Amino acid sequence: MTKAPPRNDKFNERRAELGEAALQTLADLGYARTSLREIAQNSAFSHGVLHYYFTDKLDLILCSVRQYKARCVTRYDEVTTTSTRFEQLLDGFTEALGDTLRNETTMHRLWYDLRSQALFEEALRDDVEAIDKSLEKMIWRVMQRLSELAGSPVKASSEAAYAMLDGLFQQCLLKHLSGDKKAIAAMQASVRQVLLQLIDAPTAAPRAKPVRRKLATA
Repeated sequence: MTKAPPRNDKFNERRAELGEAALQTLADLGYARTSLREIAQNSAFSHGVLHYYFTDKLDLILCSVRQYKARCVTRYDEVTTTSTRFEQLLDGFTEALGDTLRNETTMHRLWYDLRSQALFEEALRDDVEAIDKSLEKMIWRVMQRLSELAGSPVKASSEAAYAMLDGLFQQCLLKHLSGDKKAIAAMQASVRQVLLQLIDAPTAAPRAKPVRRKLATA
């Protein structure tokens, strides 16, 4: 794939606008069934306009997915920075995982579709690898904060932790798309299990025994 030549800021802003507008069509149709012409038919933009700003469908797809994933990588930052207890972050993170899978199903499907296509399309690999690395860093920020709150180290590398959680997420996505209504809850439970195996939860401080007062005798 020949990448579109760099232009001025207005040109790049227009590309970003078109990439955002095409995102839903891409998510609905997937990589194999999407062309610039198909995107034009499902959007307010003509085929000629899209072809002017993008060299081909790979250029457009990567532009769209980069923008979407750039938002994704900050998805858990709020719960990570605001949580002050281990259990609070554990609950908030697993809840956010379920919410994004439920509410943005087709977008996540597009990402896994694109990542699989990178096995065959060499032109996709650099971009997919860069996006994947940013997602790994996103998960690692959560892991590090959990580690801080627990006062216990993470018993795995960043790559291993990401691979485990990403595998559970992708497995759940397939089940959810197949109509499994229990898939998200099962994924959340599995993620909790993995996290508690990778990071020792803080132990609750033992409660002080109540002091019995002796009754005064007459």
